[in-house]
Amino acid sequence: MPASRWAPTSSSSIYWDACSRLWETWWTRAAGTDAIESARRRRFDALVRHARQHSAFYRDAYSRLPQRDLEARELPIATKRELMARFDDWVTDPDIELDAVMTFIADRGHIGELYLNRYLVWKSSGSTGSPGVFVEDAGALATFDALMAAHIALRPGTQYPWNMLSSRRAALVVATGDHFASIASWQRVCQGSPWISAHSFSILEPIERLVAQLNDYQPEFLSSYPTMLSLLALEQDAGRLKISPTMLWAGGETLTADAGVDIERAFGCPLTNEYGASECMSMAFGCGEGWLHVNADWVLLEPVDRDYQPTSPGVASNTVLLSNLANYVQPIIRYDLGDSILVNPEPCACGNPLPAVRVEGRRDDILSLRAADGTLVRLLPLALTTIVEDAARVHRFQIVQTAADHLMLRLEPCAVEARHAAWRAAGPALQRYLAQQSLSNVHVGLDKRAPHCDRRSGKLREVIVAMESAVGAR
Repeated sequence: MPASRWAPTSSSSIYWDACSRLWETWWTRAAGTDAIESARRRRFDALVRHARQHSAFYRDAYSRLPQRDLEARELPIATKRELMARFDDWVTDPDIELDAVMTFIADRGHIGELYLNRYLVWKSSGSTGSPGVFVEDAGALATFDALMAAHIALRPGTQYPWNMLSSRRAALVVATGDHFASIASWQRVCQGSPWISAHSFSILEPIERLVAQLNDYQPEFLSSYPTMLSLLALEQDAGRLKISPTMLWAGGETLTADAGVDIERAFGCPLTNEYGASECMSMAFGCGEGWLHVNADWVLLEPVDRDYQPTSPGVASNTVLLSNLANYVQPIIRYDLGDSILVNPEPCACGNPLPAVRVEGRRDDILSLRAADGTLVRLLPLALTTIVEDAARVHRFQIVQTAADHLMLRLEPCAVEARHAAWRAAGPALQRYLAQQSLSNVHVGLDKRAPHCDRRSGKLREVIVAMESAVGAR
């Protein structure tokens, strides 16, 4: 690892590095749990040493700690808010400055392009109330490719993933209009490999138009959010969607067991469930037993309670601390991710030696709204949140369905003028989107109440159905 920066990045260099990391990953996992733990510890120590030397943020945070390889529990916890507040000190390449990065991602024509010719950049939606900007170096990109390849190779009847993408039509249905992780990483692969057959589709399209586009494209590999795959499964069952994929890929939201069964039945092919985040694209993959197996040779996940003390296997955590062991340009070490996870206290019945977890992450409702002609139109929660975030530039809000033709928007308490400015931007944007979905009859109002967290999980669900709730008038 160079001291402070990567050399200019090319698709071919990432490809060959990914091949090397794929073989290393296979051999490590074949050797069993001791080898996996040894690889994780070696990579964790190397990342911490690099961060102490090249990141001013971590140098300050660790200044009073012993100058030796430390156990994870000896290191302080980092949050998105404090890291973003010191972005220029956080990154390890002095050429990277937040103002310049923000200028770069302000141009949506740069989605998937390399920043400074060596880094991929994306941003998080800010559903926790604090948006983030993330920079990925060549090693992180190669590791993500290798982990995806390692998992696909384990599926019966599948080909090596790059061969699969080059010989079959691959479709991604996501939020395409900004520098989000899914579309940025997808565009990176497409732009660097013009020979592959791949296409992205926007979740903002009306479902009828999206179905027509997919019918025309006939993808063999289809990737999207679980809620979108559930909507497409309903269209497939109804006979309006007529595609025959051989593999499905889900990520970005919690996939329930029932939803997974329904999606696989509708399309007649296996579904891979991936657990990832903007901070670390590939943390775990699903197995046939319903668990997610952590890529523990490249990722450290520490489930903790409200006091940041470790939780026992079998007990749901309040949050989880993430260490991404592959990215050196923007070290993620003991980072409060916000998800609740439960570790399987027993070895997984599938035989995979990697730790198995269940995750309570993003879990919003699909809305079913009634159009003026009486038909039901289902709306994707991520489409609605994308509209609000893009129009009003707010990151903590709640969209509540209170009737078959009524939505209310809850905004975080703030200055009256700022709150009404956000409403003046978000309200008409939502109304325009609803009209595009044949739902111009649906009323959108501003709720007096603030967003509130789920009583059971303690997490904020951004899109919910509350048909019987009493709603404050504007």
